[in-house]
Amino acid sequence: MSTAEHNSDDPKTPLLPINDPGEPSSSSPFSLKSLVTRKALYVLLGPLLCAIICVFVKFDGPVTSRNMLGVLAWVFSWWLTEAVPMPITSIAPLFLFPLFGISSADSVAHSYMDDVITLVLGSFILVLAVERYNIHRRLALNITSRFCGEPVNPPLLLLGICATTFFVSMWMHNVACAVMMMPVAIGILHRLPMGPEQSTHVRKFCQAVVLGVTYAAPIGGMSTLTGTGVNLILVAMYKGAYPDADPIGYNTWFFFGFPLAVLIFFSLWAILCLLYLRRGSSQALAPYLDKSHLKGELDLLGPMAFEEKMVLTVFGMMVALWMTRNITDDIPGWGALFHGRAGDGTVSVVMATLLFVIPSKKQKGEALMDWNECKKLPWSIILLLGAGFAIADGVQSSGLADVLSRTLDFLQGVPYLAIPPAVCAISAIITEFITSNDATVTLLLPILIQMAKTMQVHPLLLMVPGAVGSQFAFMLPTATPTNVVGFMTGHMDIRNMVKMGIPLKIAGTVCLSILMPTLGAFVFGTNQGAP
Repeated sequence: MSTAEHNSDDPKTPLLPINDPGEPSSSSPFSLKSLVTRKALYVLLGPLLCAIICVFVKFDGPVTSRNMLGVLAWVFSWWLTEAVPMPITSIAPLFLFPLFGISSADSVAHSYMDDVITLVLGSFILVLAVERYNIHRRLALNITSRFCGEPVNPPLLLLGICATTFFVSMWMHNVACAVMMMPVAIGILHRLPMGPEQSTHVRKFCQAVVLGVTYAAPIGGMSTLTGTGVNLILVAMYKGAYPDADPIGYNTWFFFGFPLAVLIFFSLWAILCLLYLRRGSSQALAPYLDKSHLKGELDLLGPMAFEEKMVLTVFGMMVALWMTRNITDDIPGWGALFHGRAGDGTVSVVMATLLFVIPSKKQKGEALMDWNECKKLPWSIILLLGAGFAIADGVQSSGLADVLSRTLDFLQGVPYLAIPPAVCAISAIITEFITSNDATVTLLLPILIQMAKTMQVHPLLLMVPGAVGSQFAFMLPTATPTNVVGFMTGHMDIRNMVKMGIPLKIAGTVCLSILMPTLGAFVFGTNQGAP
């Protein structure tokens, strides 16, 4: 952190700069030329695109659908160009939606407190406890010492960090996994030099680690039904449309989802190594990641303290509750006791509350967590997530979703083997630029079910690529909450995400296109016609 940034947190520091009378003023006279800057043009780009769409674009639908497309162009242009701070752009739907008649301010405000947002809030509080008691440092040292190599092997170390994230994400929500694993990754990167003295090799390695954790979390979540909400929506819609067909069970999905996720994971690792780990990375990292030194630091931490064990216990309870809330159709889980009204966000908040109740041994009379620690919560991420949910609701309520669905009629003439990549690509694009993956599958799957009936093919041949493709949102920070977690670390920008996201999206589509007609035909029986 620079000195200027540090001083800005001082309550005694004035909000506006005051020129020292003893120093000459560096301000220049006002001129119109000073207003014509690239940033000013980017600020005007959003309203200009919105105006062009609202004036010249004509839809066979309600006026609000056209207005919603204009608002999307406005918001996404500001996000992509970073014309204004991202948190400010994130609250733009609060005034743009009522202004264009899409929805009321009250309904938009509800989107900023979704169950997923409470899940992230509770998870972040738990992460603050992990950081307070240096649990992430202990885990980071364990991972680094085991995968570091001697001398340091950057590809192997990157594989260890990403594989740990992948494995954890199989058994818990991928957003919570990213929130948990990112401090561990940052703990490893803190051993490396930062600032002006940081070499290109070190900077590239830092970007590779953050990108790896960001993308390994959603990829690992594809493996199991509980890893992501998209898989659960797929299972529920398939059962609702075909109640007499064999349901997709936990093991059935695992036999298909795990091999697919492993292939995409190794594609992720290979692309990261190719783009970010240049020759000479080992020599650049060796002075800071010596294996014997890492083991020595791990020994200095000593045995785990009571507070560390309690935080890990609370975290373990939270993961167990997440996994058992809704197990299968035959085994309802504890969520049935509350008639489905308790979500993962409820669990997250309740477990976070325990941290303020359980007493600490080191500091008698105090709990494990102090409320002052919550000042560190990343509210910019919360606003960004709320904007994503608001946009998803706006696309539905404005009628834009219906307009987009009619553009998929051309899929009825696509050859059999080309269906999975076509559906996957369309689903990935919708999630990337328009709405969340949960909203995408909720919009697409009913359409794909109807198309499967018209084409007289097995519905899962369309539904699985549509659901999995919605999780290939790797290009923009606003596409999924896990992307937001990585973006807010400051180690990567939108260019990094686009450069990494395009080849990873292509690799995922290729893997799915290969496995769906082969392994999918064996697991789901898609070559046997409609059920």
